[in-house]
Amino acid sequence: MTTRSILMKKIKIALIGVLIFILFSGVTIIGFGANYLYNLALNPTTPKDLIFSSDDEAPKDSVKQNETSGAVTIDDKTWLLEHSGYQDLYITSQDGLNLHNYVINRPDSNKWIIAVHGYTSEGLSMASYARTFYEMGYNVIIPDLRAHGKSQGDYIGMGWDERLDIIDLIHYIIENDHNSQIALFGVSMGAATVMNVSGEELPSNVKAIIEDCGYTSVWDQFSYQLNELFGLPAFPMMHSASLVTRLRAGYWLGEASVIDQVKKSKTPTLFIHGDEDDFVPYSMLEELYEASTAPKEKLVIKGAGHAKSREVNPDLYWSTITQFLNKYMND
Repeated sequence: MTTRSILMKKIKIALIGVLIFILFSGVTIIGFGANYLYNLALNPTTPKDLIFSSDDEAPKDSVKQNETSGAVTIDDKTWLLEHSGYQDLYITSQDGLNLHNYVINRPDSNKWIIAVHGYTSEGLSMASYARTFYEMGYNVIIPDLRAHGKSQGDYIGMGWDERLDIIDLIHYIIENDHNSQIALFGVSMGAATVMNVSGEELPSNVKAIIEDCGYTSVWDQFSYQLNELFGLPAFPMMHSASLVTRLRAGYWLGEASVIDQVKKSKTPTLFIHGDEDDFVPYSMLEELYEASTAPKEKLVIKGAGHAKSREVNPDLYWSTITQFLNKYMND
């Protein structure tokens, strides 16, 4: 073997070593980043300050932590905890979690609302909504979604695994009230949850669904936030984060598709969104609405940011909801 061929062989080996090092380093960095994104988004013990704006100078439509269900007053919380006569209901989920719910009964009514809170929030944040529905004549169940409030769980399902928990609540209502008429209501991640429920085979007792500022899919929402927060494209971080989610939480981000569930739904649905929402983009409303083949209505609240529609125009918000429910809950 000549000196030249020996030198070329050494160079080739060196280049292969460099390429292996670069590949290994890239995989390590991507893996670290994917795990970081998982913790940031789906680990309930990881602070979410980066996701939610905490700047006092932030725009009025910005979202602060625990506000993805809209504002709740001390008076409404007091009503729920001290005057509503609520009962605590614990149900074991299909994967063995102990899940907490607030149940507010009206013995004179067979109409029920399951009111579902948003991302990193809790059932108590829905007290204002619950109080209004109760005064409208509804029994109300407010779940603490898995990994929120008083419920067990070590990951946030973004409305995907939670859809099965809501179905368990539907069956609980029917078992205790065979003639029940049930409507599902959710805000933000709660909206995604009830839309995910809509794509399953549901009992005829479920009459209507109302979603307020829900997203088209977990993939779409995370991709949007990845770009907003870090200026990164979906590839390769979303694909890597999806693998981490499958390993740590048991589902792929791509399978948690709200819009695919909506396409299968037969349940009348009211879609609500604020046109200044830049947390869950307003454009997602049109995608969801167009995808739905069920009886449907749409309400756009001008000037409302994320989960702020009820606050910006409460009269239009509640009158539209009331008319929609009256149409389907009085069969």
